[in-house]
Amino acid sequence: MVGPSDTAVMHRTIGYDQLVHFSPDWAQVIPNVARSFEVEDDGRVYTFQLRRGMKWSDGEPFTADDIVFCCEDIWFNSDIFPEAPSWLVTEGKLPEVEKVDDHTVRFVFGAPHGLFLERIASPNGTDLTSMPKHYLQQFHIKYNPDAEQLAKEQGYDSWIDLFGAKRLVFDSPELPTVWGWKPTSSLSDGQRIVAERNPYYWKVDPEGRQLPYIDQVAYDMVNDNQVILLKISNGEINMHARHINTLHNKPTLARNRERGGYDFFKLVPAIMNEMIIAFNLTHEDEGLREVFQNKNFRIAMSHAINREELITVAFQRQGLPWQAAPRSESEFYDDEFASQYTEYDVAKANDILDRAGYAERDSKGFRLRPDGKRIRFSVEIPTPTLKDFWVSAMELIREQWKEVGVDAQIKAEDRTLFYERKEANKHDVAIWQGDGGAQDAVIEPRWYFPFSTESNYAIPWAFWFFTDGAEGQEPPAPAKRQMELYRELTLTADRGAQSELFRQILAIAKEEFYVIGTVLQEENYGIVADNFHNVPEPIPEAYLYLTPAPARPEQFFIE
Repeated sequence: MVGPSDTAVMHRTIGYDQLVHFSPDWAQVIPNVARSFEVEDDGRVYTFQLRRGMKWSDGEPFTADDIVFCCEDIWFNSDIFPEAPSWLVTEGKLPEVEKVDDHTVRFVFGAPHGLFLERIASPNGTDLTSMPKHYLQQFHIKYNPDAEQLAKEQGYDSWIDLFGAKRLVFDSPELPTVWGWKPTSSLSDGQRIVAERNPYYWKVDPEGRQLPYIDQVAYDMVNDNQVILLKISNGEINMHARHINTLHNKPTLARNRERGGYDFFKLVPAIMNEMIIAFNLTHEDEGLREVFQNKNFRIAMSHAINREELITVAFQRQGLPWQAAPRSESEFYDDEFASQYTEYDVAKANDILDRAGYAERDSKGFRLRPDGKRIRFSVEIPTPTLKDFWVSAMELIREQWKEVGVDAQIKAEDRTLFYERKEANKHDVAIWQGDGGAQDAVIEPRWYFPFSTESNYAIPWAFWFFTDGAEGQEPPAPAKRQMELYRELTLTADRGAQSELFRQILAIAKEEFYVIGTVLQEENYGIVADNFHNVPEPIPEAYLYLTPAPARPEQFFIE
């Protein structure tokens, strides 16, 4: 773990037992904690049958009461969650969550919720199976009238603060769990977090042996990625697929395989682009906004990028020129979308810019905006970067853009500041990776239309979308049409209809060309010790998939 905030690695490797799972190949949603589920009334009603006899790690029964408690007393409680999870809302209303009997729970929505199963198979669904009522109710004012006094005795300002601390799944070792391993210490206890085998874990292998096979999982807390790289090279890590699995590090890791006693395993990324360049189409500066909203300007900037040089110099000679379009492994793959405007052609870029209204130049050869000011902007890159080549790659592109008379400056800044600026609509151009390139495209469409605050090219349009026009800026007609299509998509549980509607959204994205893509990484890698087994290949790589969780770490074993 890189610092105490890096709990994602624990989610991915021990904290993954939701009601339902993605299948290992990410092709469908399958039962998990729920032994079965039924979708009724066109996606308005979801009924889950729980496993009889299933227990929490302290031996207490896991029942429908626990799921209702999570929803009614935590998620829907405005003291704990001032805003309930938005992904549960349909037509402005939260669902009714009903206990049918001890082993049956039903979600009833006011309108069809076409993506509900996908949502609860993703990290969104973790809390549903992580909030034991029998334990947590002692800290909740609804069940314990003395909860305020209890909070004061334990050094908290209110019962809300006490309850919040006690329900932290990775920082409250007393909290019972249904996972294969139970943390025995908190994140603040030291430099190593240990999780021990859960004696009440409810899965068995085909021969009836209780899982997990591995007795203990330990996480070392380090300060930077280089320490992880050194530990792997020294043979101190059994399996890892985060932080260090970059193109830049692969030669070093390859050289040390024999000494470290490990090898590579194959990952197929859901990321469809290693570096997306997002011009702020809603910029507060009217002159820059006019330039950025000009589709021909963006097309010219794309033609001015020498992607083959990028691949050679910055990407270790690995990758393909690619726009912000679904990967070839995706059902939504469109070769024309992926390859449009990727041809490196300085003459074409110059001609497009001239015809787009930017033919005038200043004394240094830089193009001028219609208001007479130089076309100059900052490209903002968060640090520490997700990708170790972003700055060097952008330095190459800056020089390539200079060849067509465009003045780009690189602005590396703290990640917190990066987020503050973009969410306040203060940025010029933002760099990020291309999420949503595989089976996650439908639930993570940020690059295909202004969907969320991660849609860095038009965040005010996204605000308008998810606040139903109460906030943000009204988007132009094509983006509004995409929003209408997406709302229609979420209101059907028919997978065929969903796919057709999403293809229409992608067709508009292809035409609008909101952002510029650079390079697709065809595959990635993780490392696994030579004596560490049952790790399948390939494994999809995505946060929403919770890599490697659906590959069933409870069945990994050490020889």
